[in-house]
Amino acid sequence: VQLQASGGGLVQAGDSLRLSCTASKRTSSNNGMGWFRQAPGKEREFVASINWRGGSPSYADSVKGRFTISRDNAKNILYLQMNSLKVEDTAVYYCASARGAWASISGNDYAYWGQGTLVTVSS
Repeated sequence: VQLQASGGGLVQAGDSLRLSCTASKRTSSNNGMGWFRQAPGKEREFVASINWRGGSPSYADSVKGRFTISRDNAKNILYLQMNSLKVEDTAVYYCASARGAWASISGNDYAYWGQGTLVTVSS
């Protein structure tokens, strides 16, 4: 499975962005998926996850209420709608496909990773 993340860019605080992650194979529709991010000088952290059917979304406390994860299995696309962006959301965002049908907040439970897309939020 190859994952291609896109949609990042430079925005101002308070703006919105939608990230997309396209999977190369249909098999990804049987797996949970997630978004992680890594800010400069920091470790990678969990952002959001969703199970294979598009249910049971989980979010990091820092993005809860502002970000929404969703997926379109017919198109093999994972989304992350990001609203009310803050400067501290600046990071490279990675999508990942889980080893199983259920998603996880742990990066160790993901087998495939996209190349990342940079989101920069200015004040």
